[in-house]
Amino acid sequence: MIRTALIILYVLPATAVFSVIAIIVSFFSRSGNSVHIIARIWSKSILFVSGIDVIVEGLANIDPSQSYIYMSNHRSNFDIPVLLGCLPIQFRWLAKAELFKIPIFGRAMRGAGYVKIDRSNRKSAFKSIDQVAAKMKYGVSVMIFPEGTRSEDGTVKPFKKGGFVMAVDTGTPIVPVILRGTRSIMAKGSWRISPDNVTLSIEKPIDTTGYTRDTKDDLIKTVRSVICEVFEKGTEFDTSA
Repeated sequence: MIRTALIILYVLPATAVFSVIAIIVSFFSRSGNSVHIIARIWSKSILFVSGIDVIVEGLANIDPSQSYIYMSNHRSNFDIPVLLGCLPIQFRWLAKAELFKIPIFGRAMRGAGYVKIDRSNRKSAFKSIDQVAAKMKYGVSVMIFPEGTRSEDGTVKPFKKGGFVMAVDTGTPIVPVILRGTRSIMAKGSWRISPDNVTLSIEKPIDTTGYTRDTKDDLIKTVRSVICEVFEKGTEFDTSA
């Protein structure tokens, strides 16, 4: 617990400082790209202080100049710094509304161009999806946790449909991203932080142009099968599985 306390003692003030910097920079960065870079530095600093090593696989599968919808499994609070710090491309979060209510931090998220989604309000949720779709017309990529929340037992949970509606409406390819190792660092419901190695696997983009809203369930099955297959393939090396 001493290690956890020391990490938290760094994370809390560091988050406040980086958030203030991000807010200031956001006034001079209309695209939000500079703010995202600050978020990446913040994330890398947390990983460094926490003693977490991340192995990235499959970078050659993506074109940094292409717009994608990235979909990742979600198992830990550390999923966010791992994705921000180790996925070396510009993207915007489609994140739950509660995060935007955090003082200073929430304002920094808005400055970065991240979009909040209130899953308790269907009309509001689809309005958020429309906002993201509008951003994607200008080459912006989006990151989504299709499970909606962290998995309590580490398994891949059923996917929400909103992100897939956005994918078929815009014809944007979906890139499955699989995280292994983050749950043992900090599982849902636990405050204990334990250093571990993490693997971030980037799979090949899945074409969405052949799908419609009526067939989006087939797309969901396709994406989920890729994530589950890669995740389960690595569980023999993943102590958090």
